[in-house]
Amino acid sequence: MSLDTQTRFAVALTDPAAPVPKGLASWTGSQPERRFAVYRNNVIAALTGALAARFPASQQIVGEAFFAAMAADFIRAHPPRSPLLLSYGDDFAEFVERFEPAKAIAYLPDVIRLEAARGKAYHAADVASLDAATLAALSPARLADLVFVPHPSLCVLRSPHPVVTIWAMNAGEAALQPIANWAAEDAMVIRPHLIVEVRRLPPGGAAFLQALAQGTCLAAAVDIATEDADAFDLSANLAGALQSGAFIAFR
Repeated sequence: MSLDTQTRFAVALTDPAAPVPKGLASWTGSQPERRFAVYRNNVIAALTGALAARFPASQQIVGEAFFAAMAADFIRAHPPRSPLLLSYGDDFAEFVERFEPAKAIAYLPDVIRLEAARGKAYHAADVASLDAATLAALSPARLADLVFVPHPSLCVLRSPHPVVTIWAMNAGEAALQPIANWAAEDAMVIRPHLIVEVRRLPPGGAAFLQALAQGTCLAAAVDIATEDADAFDLSANLAGALQSGAFIAFR
């Protein structure tokens, strides 16, 4: 099969308006169009299932029918470029931001980003987290210049919506109920052991962790976090990061 034929075949699989590729034949010798339509539907259904498996809370929010229609549009615009589907949908959140029927659900793209981060954390490399006792043994005079190495699974997500609460309610992690305090929430996604954890960060925590993950020394990261939130608490945030396994080493 030539490259041109393969290209036309791939395009026709995700575009129901595209004609059946020329030269296609059925093993029965008849009606290749009908058999190709079945194959096309199976491909769309399989890719929709892959997205639903990766973003179950998002599907719970909008319902199966809405999610399937949204996924079908995404699949037609962004067909897979790899036979491995672990990362398929990495750009789903950006697509949903532009998806007109979902405009009213402003928080949905961030829920999708949170679920994508959970998937990446699950498949991240297994590395032992930093032992807090090692840090406690250092002289206080050395702490300001410390640079931390983030855990491979670490991801920090900032949202103007209560994204952690919304995700938890739709992932079965919390009871579904009205959100009394609709406020911004920042999340840390981490998998120090076998289970992926999602933690809501305290004020300044996201700015603090992002700075440290980018190689900023501890003293400078504290300045960044304090500028981000007046209520930033260094002791609480550093202790929380260490207990969560956010780092694997320091220098």
